[in-house]
Amino acid sequence: MSAPAVQSEAREIARLVRRCLEKGASVEIEGLGVFRPQGKGRFCFEPATRPKVFLAYVQEDAAAAERLYRDLKRAGFDPWMDRKKLLPGQNWPRSIQQAIEVADYFVACFSERAIAKRGCFQAELRYALDCARRVPFERTYFIPVRLEECRVPTRIREKIQYVDLFPDWDRGFEVLVAAMKAATAIARR
Repeated sequence: MSAPAVQSEAREIARLVRRCLEKGASVEIEGLGVFRPQGKGRFCFEPATRPKVFLAYVQEDAAAAERLYRDLKRAGFDPWMDRKKLLPGQNWPRSIQQAIEVADYFVACFSERAIAKRGCFQAELRYALDCARRVPFERTYFIPVRLEECRVPTRIREKIQYVDLFPDWDRGFEVLVAAMKAATAIARR
């Protein structure tokens, strides 16, 4: 897209946001924050500050992934899950790549089904491992979680510690959240 076309599109988006604010509606731009009307033609902007967490899982483990999504949201994180965030008509492979790139954490949900299955989950793991190479060494990014007794792939388990969400989901979840909160605190220094 040419620079004038991008500028024209940006002006149109700004007009749309302003119209919504004038009508009293808040406008959330995912990953950026929320514009809120303040009255008398004024508005405020609240930047997104919750750490973003990409959830990678296979469809057979969707129930566990949805539970993790809800629990992370309650714990103050901004989880990203395809069935919650993708919109009709979106280019889902590109949207998923973009969500992985901007995520503060990539949580890979492992199970016997996930390990044995070919397809998107495996591609997401590879892409996230490539993204992890760009993250500073001290920074936590890729976090494997086991949903059940299973073998984490050698390439991952040799370098990255995983957490078990079984047999005690709540205890495993506490460990996961503590690790992400500690890493977030370090990253914000």
